[in-house]
Amino acid sequence: MATDETKLITTRRGLLFGAGVAGSALAAGLTSAHSVQKQGEQVADAPVSDKTQERQSFYGPHQAGIVTPRPAAGMIASFHVLAQTPDDVERLFRTLSGRIAFLMQGGTPPELDDKLPPADSGLLGPVVPPDNLTITVSLGSSFFDQRDWLAPYKPLRLSRMKAFRNDALDADLCHGDLALQISSNTPDTNIHALRDILKNLPDLMVLRWKQEGSVPVLPPKPDGTHESARNFLGFRDGSANPDATDAPLMDKIVWVAEESDEPDWARGGTYQAVRIIRNFVERWDRTPLGEQERIIGRKKPTGAPYGGHTEHDVPDYSKDPDGAITPLDAHIRLANPRTKQSDSNLILRRPFNYSNGVSKSGQLEQGLLFICYQADLEKGFIAVQKRLDGEPLEEYIKPIGGGFFFTPPGPRDEADFVGRTLLEAAGHAVTRLKS
Repeated sequence: MATDETKLITTRRGLLFGAGVAGSALAAGLTSAHSVQKQGEQVADAPVSDKTQERQSFYGPHQAGIVTPRPAAGMIASFHVLAQTPDDVERLFRTLSGRIAFLMQGGTPPELDDKLPPADSGLLGPVVPPDNLTITVSLGSSFFDQRDWLAPYKPLRLSRMKAFRNDALDADLCHGDLALQISSNTPDTNIHALRDILKNLPDLMVLRWKQEGSVPVLPPKPDGTHESARNFLGFRDGSANPDATDAPLMDKIVWVAEESDEPDWARGGTYQAVRIIRNFVERWDRTPLGEQERIIGRKKPTGAPYGGHTEHDVPDYSKDPDGAITPLDAHIRLANPRTKQSDSNLILRRPFNYSNGVSKSGQLEQGLLFICYQADLEKGFIAVQKRLDGEPLEEYIKPIGGGFFFTPPGPRDEADFVGRTLLEAAGHAVTRLKS
């Protein structure tokens, strides 16, 4: 048996050891608390951003969200329009324009009686931040076809998207009477905007399908220049995009011009092509790097074309007629052969990556929410897609949805609204909004 002296020593050691553990724990706790306090952030705190007050103008000759720099989060939402009469269609356009104007500007929603539903979902808090939001309104072929009084004013080249040879189109992800491209700095801002519009127009249009997407956020390079974001195949997407800050170039490529044979009301508008393109990323990731680069026509790390050093270098195919440098069936060469004839096929791309979970076969449902704009749909996206028909990249991609739409010109001022020029052309007397 232990003596009293031994027990005393053991007890003292236990007390000392216990005190040491408690002291260490207390010290660790104080250090941890001090660290958290010093950092000023808790686990559940909202991420900090200094971009929430960025805003774009809703008013102008063209709608926002086309040549506007692409933010991190995007969405296409397609709707079936219930409004049939001229008065209801005008109410649709006015209400939609009013909501978009408020959401893009930001502000405090009105307070209502608490026995009524709140004016706002509250998703972004009591004050709605603009968060660089743009909402672009576009009209599908069916919007005109299903309304006899609008059918004569349908844009000349607007058609219902047909399947190309490699497509596996899901009817539930295609077409629509009206589409909204919603873009902002954060997905929550886009969702908030969509919910606001659904809440305020329940009798005028119904959501058919939507696809959300995002692009990686990158810091500027040391020299201040910017890089194109990468798609889920790991290649830069947008390296050869036309310069959206070049107004004369945009007049040539994107906007319906005054001298166009399109209806007068469509001047300043543009055609929008949307494609939901699934990427078979598991198969792609097992493909040798050299083959990936030959399929695309660019070096993967830099984005440079073969024979170039940066992603913005322009390949000269006239010096490579047999494809010794850039394969003749490389994606970038088929998409833009860089001939005098192909200059009329240029488009302005504004894509986002998407990730929709896991398929029933256990594969990642990932791909590209492809969006592009052009003054002539047939000379733009359709011509480019026909050249790409049968390309080697088709082994790794499968278009599953999307649609063709026409984007009307923008509202000129606060007394104007999207779609006014169409309604006036159709002979519907439009009363100007009160200033």
